[in-house]
Amino acid sequence: MSSTIPLKEATSEKHRIAEQKPFNQRMFRGQLTQAEYLSYLYQHLEVFQAIESGNLPHEGLARVSKIKEDIAELEAQGINGNEVLPATKEYAAYLRNLSAAERLPHIYLNYLAICYGGQMMKKVVPSTGKMYDFDDMMACVGSIRAVQSDDWADEVNLGFDYNIAIFDALEDSANKLQA
Repeated sequence: MSSTIPLKEATSEKHRIAEQKPFNQRMFRGQLTQAEYLSYLYQHLEVFQAIESGNLPHEGLARVSKIKEDIAELEAQGINGNEVLPATKEYAAYLRNLSAAERLPHIYLNYLAICYGGQMMKKVVPSTGKMYDFDDMMACVGSIRAVQSDDWADEVNLGFDYNIAIFDALEDSANKLQA
């Protein structure tokens, strides 16, 4: 479906919903435990491994090794929790079945989130936040912007739906641990 609405505007409602999810709100406020953050990292590892099974617009975008560094840091402190949630497995399976061109809207969604929102998150997460470190963030962002299309709105919104489901699953998991 072709969209005449700019991509950011066409996806703003889902973006707002994702930002307001309780897990995401707690993360922005620096309220996640190390175990909760480790679980979050394992979900991201699964998603980024699926995306990075193909080419990225810029080599500096690659996140898998950075996420693994964050995981290793927390696990070295005795924090455990490597469960990949069903919602995450579903999104990763979906991503693995996309062509390189079909994966681009998900690169836009997930990598720009790490580039922009991640810079605020890095200051409040219970680790050094290597996932949010980019050697040349402007070149990475520019590489995504160079291929960005307003026609991606439906696919980006679908990616938001998957991410929202992951945030809900992370919150449910955290609530079960506290019960």
